[in-house]
Amino acid sequence: MRVVLFVVSCAAAMAAESWTGTVVDVMCKGRDLASHTRECALQCAKGGFGLVLGDGTFVKFNESGNARTLAQLKKLTREKDLKAKVVGDRKGDVIAVQSIEFQ
Repeated sequence: MRVVLFVVSCAAAMAAESWTGTVVDVMCKGRDLASHTRECALQCAKGGFGLVLGDGTFVKFNESGNARTLAQLKKLTREKDLKAKVVGDRKGDVIAVQSIEFQ
Protein backbone atom coordinates (compact mmCIF):
# COMPACT_ATOMS: atom_id res chain seq x y z
CA MET A 1 0.00 0.00 0.00
CA ARG A 2 2.81 2.43 0.86
CA VAL A 3 4.57 1.75 -2.43
CA VAL A 4 1.39 2.54 -4.37
CA LEU A 5 0.92 5.82 -2.47
CA PHE A 6 4.55 6.74 -3.09
CA VAL A 7 4.21 6.07 -6.82
CA VAL A 8 1.01 8.10 -6.99
CA SER A 9 2.67 10.96 -5.08
CA CYS A 10 5.67 10.92 -7.42
CA ALA A 11 3.44 10.92 -10.48
CA ALA A 12 1.50 13.91 -9.14
CA ALA A 13 4.72 15.78 -8.40
CA MET A 14 6.05 15.10 -11.89
CA ALA A 15 2.86 16.53 -13.42
CA ALA A 16 3.29 19.81 -11.52
CA GLU A 17 4.25 22.91 -13.43
CA SER A 18 5.67 26.21 -12.23
CA TRP A 19 4.85 29.81 -13.10
CA THR A 20 6.33 33.13 -12.11
CA GLY A 21 4.24 36.26 -11.97
CA THR A 22 2.64 38.83 -9.72
CA VAL A 23 0.26 37.75 -6.98
CA VAL A 24 -2.87 39.84 -6.78
CA ASP A 25 -6.26 39.46 -5.16
CA VAL A 26 -9.18 38.77 -7.50
CA MET A 27 -10.77 42.16 -6.74
CA CYS A 28 -7.71 44.06 -8.02
CA LYS A 29 -6.63 41.84 -10.92
CA GLY A 30 -7.33 44.52 -13.55
CA ARG A 31 -5.61 47.36 -11.72
CA ASP A 32 -2.06 48.68 -11.91
CA LEU A 33 0.11 45.89 -10.48
CA ALA A 34 3.09 48.16 -9.80
CA SER A 35 1.10 50.10 -7.21
CA HIS A 36 -0.77 47.11 -5.75
CA THR A 37 0.21 46.58 -2.11
CA ARG A 38 0.46 43.69 0.30
CA GLU A 39 -1.99 45.48 2.58
CA CYS A 40 -4.58 45.71 -0.20
CA ALA A 41 -4.15 42.00 -0.95
CA LEU A 42 -4.68 41.18 2.73
CA GLN A 43 -7.79 43.35 2.94
CA CYS A 44 -9.29 41.72 -0.17
CA ALA A 45 -8.26 38.15 0.73
CA LYS A 46 -11.84 36.86 1.00
CA GLY A 47 -12.20 37.12 -2.78
CA GLY A 48 -9.20 34.87 -3.34
CA PHE A 49 -5.89 35.30 -5.12
CA GLY A 50 -4.30 34.57 -8.43
CA LEU A 51 -1.20 35.12 -10.50
CA VAL A 52 -0.77 37.59 -13.35
CA LEU A 53 1.61 35.98 -15.80
CA GLY A 54 4.12 37.80 -17.99
CA ASP A 55 1.67 37.94 -20.90
CA GLY A 56 -1.00 39.57 -18.70
CA THR A 57 -3.08 36.42 -18.25
CA PHE A 58 -4.71 36.09 -14.82
CA VAL A 59 -4.91 32.58 -13.37
CA LYS A 60 -6.88 32.04 -10.16
CA PHE A 61 -5.71 29.88 -7.26
CA ASN A 62 -7.76 27.04 -5.83
CA GLU A 63 -9.02 27.23 -2.24
CA SER A 64 -5.93 25.67 -0.66
CA GLY A 65 -3.77 27.94 -2.83
CA ASN A 66 -5.62 30.94 -1.46
CA ALA A 67 -4.89 29.75 2.10
CA ARG A 68 -1.19 29.18 1.30
CA THR A 69 -0.93 32.60 -0.32
CA LEU A 70 -2.60 34.34 2.61
CA ALA A 71 -0.22 32.68 5.07
CA GLN A 72 2.80 33.74 2.98
CA LEU A 73 1.50 37.31 2.56
CA LYS A 74 1.13 37.66 6.34
CA LYS A 75 4.84 36.79 6.74
CA LEU A 76 6.03 38.99 3.88
CA THR A 77 7.89 42.14 4.94
CA ARG A 78 7.83 44.13 1.69
CA GLU A 79 4.76 46.13 0.79
CA LYS A 80 4.91 46.08 -3.04
CA ASP A 81 6.29 43.98 -5.88
CA LEU A 82 4.43 40.79 -4.99
CA LYS A 83 6.25 38.55 -7.48
CA ALA A 84 6.16 34.83 -6.72
CA LYS A 85 6.94 31.40 -8.08
CA VAL A 86 3.95 29.06 -7.93
CA VAL A 87 4.11 25.29 -8.36
CA GLY A 88 0.96 23.31 -9.05
CA ASP A 89 -1.39 21.86 -11.61
CA ARG A 90 -3.29 24.17 -13.95
CA LYS A 91 -6.71 23.24 -15.22
CA GLY A 92 -8.22 25.97 -17.36
CA ASP A 93 -7.97 29.26 -15.53
CA VAL A 94 -7.30 27.75 -12.06
CA ILE A 95 -4.04 26.58 -10.51
CA ALA A 96 -4.20 23.88 -7.84
CA VAL A 97 -1.32 25.37 -5.85
CA GLN A 98 1.19 22.99 -4.27
CA SER A 99 3.62 25.71 -3.18
CA ILE A 100 4.12 29.45 -3.43
CA GLU A 101 7.34 31.33 -2.83
CA PHE A 102 7.56 35.11 -2.95
CA GLN A 103 10.72 36.26 -4.68
